Amino acid sequence: MLTYTLEKDAGVLYEQLYRHVKEDILQGTLKKGEKLPSKRMLAQHLQISVVTVENAYEQLMAEGYIYAREKRGYFVAAVERHLPSPSAPAVSTEAKDERERTWLLDFVTNTTAAEYFPFATWARLMRRTILDQNTALLRPTPPTGAPELRQAIAEYLRAFRGMRVRPGQIILGAGTEVLYNLLIRLLGQEKCYAVEDPGYGKIARIYESNGVVVRRIAVDEGGLSVAALRRSDADVVHISPSHHYPTGIVMPIGRRQELLRWAGEQEGRYVLEDDYDSEFRFAGRPIPTLFSADKHARVIYLNTFSKTIAPSIRMSYMILPEHLMEVYRRRLGFYACTVSSFEQYTLASFLSGGHYEQHLRCMKTRYHQKRDTVIAAIRQGLPGARITEQDAGLHFLVRLDTDLTDDTLRRRAADQGVRLALLSDYYARSDDAPPHVLVVNYSGIDTANLSEGLRRLNGILEGTKRS
Repeated sequence: MLTYTLEKDAGVLYEQLYRHVKEDILQGTLKKGEKLPSKRMLAQHLQISVVTVENAYEQLMAEGYIYAREKRGYFVAAVERHLPSPSAPAVSTEAKDERERTWLLDFVTNTTAAEYFPFATWARLMRRTILDQNTALLRPTPPTGAPELRQAIAEYLRAFRGMRVRPGQIILGAGTEVLYNLLIRLLGQEKCYAVEDPGYGKIARIYESNGVVVRRIAVDEGGLSVAALRRSDADVVHISPSHHYPTGIVMPIGRRQELLRWAGEQEGRYVLEDDYDSEFRFAGRPIPTLFSADKHARVIYLNTFSKTIAPSIRMSYMILPEHLMEVYRRRLGFYACTVSSFEQYTLASFLSGGHYEQHLRCMKTRYHQKRDTVIAAIRQGLPGARITEQDAGLHFLVRLDTDLTDDTLRRRAADQGVRLALLSDYYARSDDAPPHVLVVNYSGIDTANLSEGLRRLNGILEGTKRS
């Protein structure tokens, strides 16, 4: 007789019974052709109603796990048993622990604090969007995005980034990863794509997962080396010139001009300008974009609202040169927009109503204060550390005084509840990286635990100081 524990407070009883029987079939506990208990017998045994058993059996029959024979009862159907997938290696316990662990001090995760999100304004604009747009929210937006949002983005870029673009050049996507995939289809899978080394590793992985050839180009004190780029066979280069991650380098004008010359020298070359956190510059004016300086229409501009509003606002955009926009419509215009119309119209109101500008001012003030707090704590808690920061972005570098290898330092810190991001993590070959350089992603740091976390990290360093 089938015996299961059914929790009356844990959901509909027939669904619980259905799941138990289904799992036994998939695990092979119940064999093909095996007869199941009658509805009445199983109901009495489990002390539940006959209707509950009947509903569970009906669902199992509808999905093909069991079948009925008139006046004979219910039997297990022939189904494939659960087997471990040979193509999906198990995630190590250590990797799971890394993701699920609660850290005393986390230098890796760069999240937006929940209290920074403009909930009241956003909720009000959402309600207004429902009233204003009504049934329009149920209709799909154009493939490149809602005209209202593209217009609002163009006006923002003109006012605050000095960029003159038409709304028709803007394409919206649910995150920059979606846009990277579209760009590969637009520019060509046969092209060779270059990325910065060191750099944000996910970019290279996305390109490689699409089957394209990727070249990693060294970064020096001026950013990506154009000399090394010339020696490669790259056709497309993905860079973050206004604030490189993770080094924080701002590409100087001479290097920018050299890069634009490279792009203009040969047909089919393009520069992908990733301007991911340009809004958070704390001193001076924003760095002018490569897109604005481009005379050959070879720069594609990318940016996201995930850093400035919230990671869950999966909204990014790219701006194509006019000639590429025509190619995009012809080749990829059939792709539906991946962002919900509700969020697009809400964000359009947030931008056009001046709320985004106000929100950015508040965020810059808060992040500037938090960055200064973290820097002051590091100077006090890690006396031998040397800080490198560029008055921009949501991270900076700290060179630690230790003889430990990066792997040993990371492991010992983890044992103390401190999660480290080290510069060597971002190199294709960790041996090429300067050792003991900490990448401080400060936006997600819990400052309440900062002093204690730094005290523990300093305790590790104190025992390994160079003589």
